[in-house]
Amino acid sequence: MSVSVDIQFLRNFVPLGELTIDNLQELAGKTKLESLDKEKPLFKRGQTDRYSIYLLQGELFLLEADGSKTILTGGSNQSRHPIDHNTPRTQTAIAKTPIQFFRVDNDYLELLLSWDKSSSTVVSGIDASEEDDDDWMGNMLQSEIFQRIPPASIQMLFIKMEAVPFKEGETVITQGDEGDYYYYIRKGRCVVTHVGASGKDMKLAELEAGTGFGEDALISSNTRNATVSMLTDGVLMRLGKTDFEELLKNPTLSMVDFDTANQMVKEEKAAIIDVRHEKEFKQSNIKGSLNIPLFMLRFKAKGLSKKHKYIMVCDTGRRSSSGAFILNEKGYDAYFIDGGLKKVSETLREKKQQQAED
Repeated sequence: MSVSVDIQFLRNFVPLGELTIDNLQELAGKTKLESLDKEKPLFKRGQTDRYSIYLLQGELFLLEADGSKTILTGGSNQSRHPIDHNTPRTQTAIAKTPIQFFRVDNDYLELLLSWDKSSSTVVSGIDASEEDDDDWMGNMLQSEIFQRIPPASIQMLFIKMEAVPFKEGETVITQGDEGDYYYYIRKGRCVVTHVGASGKDMKLAELEAGTGFGEDALISSNTRNATVSMLTDGVLMRLGKTDFEELLKNPTLSMVDFDTANQMVKEEKAAIIDVRHEKEFKQSNIKGSLNIPLFMLRFKAKGLSKKHKYIMVCDTGRRSSSGAFILNEKGYDAYFIDGGLKKVSETLREKKQQQAED
């Protein structure tokens, strides 16, 4: 038997409490409470699934590969976090007592977090009524990222942006397409949807005037991860991919090689953040680096100090460049490692070979 949950209930759990009210409502509608009898397995070590599971009531045995075990109790501070948040599972979870729990699809959660309004390049939620519609440039300039752009580039950016009217129900970007434009909502409202593996259309967010979107695909060179359509008639300002890279991406993103990153860390000027998923991080990582998956970076940024510099890394540089952009737009001083861990591995092999030859 399953029971529906409400928004206030979900806000007690990490990272669900960081979602917007609208997204929490969407998630609550898809989340049910479940029960499991004593001595029944919740999951087994090595199991591969894409769920975050939270314990509400009762006690769980968590069995490690070496035979050791711990007990997780519902209602404890630890139970506010997902149980064994790894893929594949590194533990076996068995109900010590009858338990109550709920699960959240990780892919859906990642999309909700990535389309949170706070992920916008510009300030979201600005009241762009007809009276102040002409001040959209001033609204955009409220973002901290524009402090990193030369005045001449800002002027050219506004010159290059094109006003495009859209009708209610019209599609702006389509999931799976290549990134071609960055958009800023000058007037009107949009809805963000995603077609999941089940084929169902899921609502991720509503975007208001004063919000930008579409930068992720342009920064990472990945395809669009969602569809954005108009909820009302409106006007969007758009910037082509080449102009976005030249005027917004390149001036705000700084790339460093592995040797420079190491030197910055040694001088206590910076910390390395690995933005890959936890499973990837555990398989291989740079010693001393911190793992914050890209989809969690937007809300975990509040725990970082602006007195430090941050060097982002992933496997190729795609996700880490997005991570650096996210931190820069929030006022941090962020960089990413050229070529990612693949290039780091090549560099280390070359050095080792050179030392052997010497």
